[in-house]
Formats: sequence, structure tokens, C-alpha cells
Amino acid sequence: MPDPTPPGVFVSESSGGVRTITGAGTSVPAFLGYTKTSGDDAPDANPQPFTDAERAVPQKIGSWREFAARYSVQAIAKDLADATDPATVHSLQRCLPLAEAVYGFFANGGDICYVVGFTGPQDAVSPEALKGDTDARSGLAGLEAVPEVTMVAVPSLWDMTADVSAEKEVPAPDHAAGVSRMAEVLKHCTEQRNRLAILDPPPGLTPAQVAAFADTLASPETDDAAFTALYYPWITVPGVDAVERTVPPCGHLAGVWARTDAERGVFKAPANQNLRGALKIETILTDDEHGELNAKGVNCLRVFPDRGLLVWGARTRSTTRDWRYLNVRRLVSYLSDSIRQSSTWAVFEPNDERLWATLRHAVASFLTDQWRQGALVGRTPDEAFYVICDATNNTAETVDDGKVVCDIGVAPVRPAEFVHFTITQIADQSGTTT
Repeated sequence: MPDPTPPGVFVSESSGGVRTITGAGTSVPAFLGYTKTSGDDAPDANPQPFTDAERAVPQKIGSWREFAARYSVQAIAKDLADATDPATVHSLQRCLPLAEAVYGFFANGGDICYVVGFTGPQDAVSPEALKGDTDARSGLAGLEAVPEVTMVAVPSLWDMTADVSAEKEVPAPDHAAGVSRMAEVLKHCTEQRNRLAILDPPPGLTPAQVAAFADTLASPETDDAAFTALYYPWITVPGVDAVERTVPPCGHLAGVWARTDAERGVFKAPANQNLRGALKIETILTDDEHGELNAKGVNCLRVFPDRGLLVWGARTRSTTRDWRYLNVRRLVSYLSDSIRQSSTWAVFEPNDERLWATLRHAVASFLTDQWRQGALVGRTPDEAFYVICDATNNTAETVDDGKVVCDIGVAPVRPAEFVHFTITQIADQSGTTT
């Protein structure tokens, strides 16, 4: 504090020693798909398009305009309009699902995403190539160094199952090969624990075929299923090159997740929301068809009179009570990530009652804020969560091992997926006059 020579009020600042937990991000997807450089890229463009080497590693993108410039969208569209050879046409067309997904993400309320490109659209991508290499930061392995990613989508996945053909027809996707690539995405998400996979079934399937396809994925009782969100059907979009096309909805859904997080919070199920930037859906579902798919953990897109195209499902593929709903799985990942990231200060601190009390207070304050926002069930904080970090679970043995144990339990809100009304007609019971 300065020397108070003249009369007056003097203020000094000192740390109160209170630790707080800051919420982690929840709305950052990573998109993996085909891309290529173009001979028509303008040499004086600003920003300059990424090189092939730069596209192969995760790149942070903050707007559709930035993506279009960095990934040569206009040049690819021009090349496609001028191309006549079927193989060239197919290769260029394979670059557009990634662009449509990124556009759909930003159109639906997304803010920031990461992109990992595969620069040989004429070739299939093996499960090993999709998995990538940690040292080279390629594929899914490259995303291990990007902790802020909370969603993973592969809009080019079904194109990755087959090489480009010289025939006029687009190569048909290999369903078994697609499932093997999905397995790599799910393995990545399950190991990271803080991100979910937004997956799409193969194109052109009927509702019955989608139900059968869902049965070929990981068992609903496995850990992988809890980190899986499967959406159906594909959607028709205006096209980033003004040519209508049918694309997987994963990018648009990532935007809906981000919009719901911003408007309500990660605890709100990302459903009963409009899907912006979509003209129509590939298949119109009946209630019976939807019911069967919902039981399989397939989230459906529906069209309702006067309401348009809506996201009408919010389930993971898990059948367990704890992880059946997307918002519950995402909320728990968010809480875990937030507490872990904001508690690194405790490493190497003296392992005593003072440390335990500080951790208890920080975690309890954070969870109380979540309860006040409506993320946790209970009339009081005591009913919504518990935090135990004291001598009961930090024994002499754990202290000697250099460990601090903080047991946390929460009661997440679950969506009102089925709302039942009982309507009774009341007969006229007016009295008679005499």
C-alpha cells in the first residue's frame, strides 16, 4: 500500500485464497472429411487457402467465410462446373459434404469448429487412416491435442468406404466398411470422455433398413453407445454452390447442439428445435416408424404442420438408465471437464484438511450454480448433489500415495420425452329448478 502521506482513502488488493471452477466449453465440433486444393485458387487471396499439409491437421475455423476461403470452396465449385470426366466429377463432389456440414453448423448457431481434411477424395480412407497418427497430428489422433472439442462428425464417412469409379454412377457405400470407420470414431470419443460422436446412417435407407443398421453398431449396453448420437434421415440443402444436394445432417445437428447450449444450457436436450438451412428431408416418417427407431436409439428429423422441420429425438444409443439421454451424457462430461480443468491448481499442494476444504467449497459452489440454472434435480442443493472430500475418503494410505479423493454425485435433469395427458369429458350437471 502506498505511504498515506496526504489524508484520503487508500485501497490495496490481496488474494482471498478462494478457488473457483469455470465451466468448460460444450459447443465445439470437429469435422473430418474430404477436401482438396484447386488450381483456380487466387494467389493474392486473403486469407490464403490451406496447403495439403495444413489441411491434414486440425485447423480452427471461426466462420463460414473463413472456411470457404481456407478450403477453396468457390474454386472447387468452379472446377466441378467445368469437369466432364466422371472420375473427376465424383472426386470433386466428395469435397462438398464437408463444406455443407460446416455451413450447416454456422447456419444453425455454431461459433467455432475444427476441421481435419483428407486430401485424396478419389481414394477410400481406411479405418487406420481415419484413426490417424498422434505424431503427425492427422485424423482422429490429431484431435487428442485439442481438448476443447466436444463433438465429432465425419460427413464424408460413407464416401470414405469406396474408391472413385470411372463409371457415371456414384460408387455405392460399403455398409460393413462404414461401420468399421464408425467404430474408430466411437473409440476416440469413448477414450477422450468429453466428446460425443454425431453419426449418420448410410444414404437412401428406409426406416426398417435404418433399424436393422442400428443393430449392426456397438451393443446399446456398451460404453461406446453412450457416446453415440445417430440421426436419420439425410437432408436436402440448397448447396454451397447453389446446386441442391442430399447430405448427412451431422453438421446441422452440431449447430443445433451449439445453439441449444447458448440459449438454454448443456443440460437442455437438443431437440424440438428447427433445423435451419435444410429444404426437406429424404424420408417422411410416420409415428409408428419413428417409435421403432426411437427405441433403437435413432434420433429422427420430422416435419410437422405449421412448425416445419424439427429435431425430434435426444437419445444416445445406450439403453442404460444413466446414459440414455444426450443431455445427461453431455452434462456429466461438461461437469467432469470443468472440475478437472479448474482443479489443476491443487497438484503439489500440501495434502491436508485445508486442501480438502478448499476443493469441497469450489466444487460445491460450482454445482450449486448448476442447480440454480436448472441442470440438477432437487428442491435444495443437498438433494441435487453431494461432495465428499475429507478424512473419510482421504485415508492415510491415499495421502501417502500422493492422492486426493473427491467423491461427487449429481442428479441430472432428464427430458420430458413422453408427455401424457388424461382428458375426461365432463357431462353437463346443471341443477333443475322447481
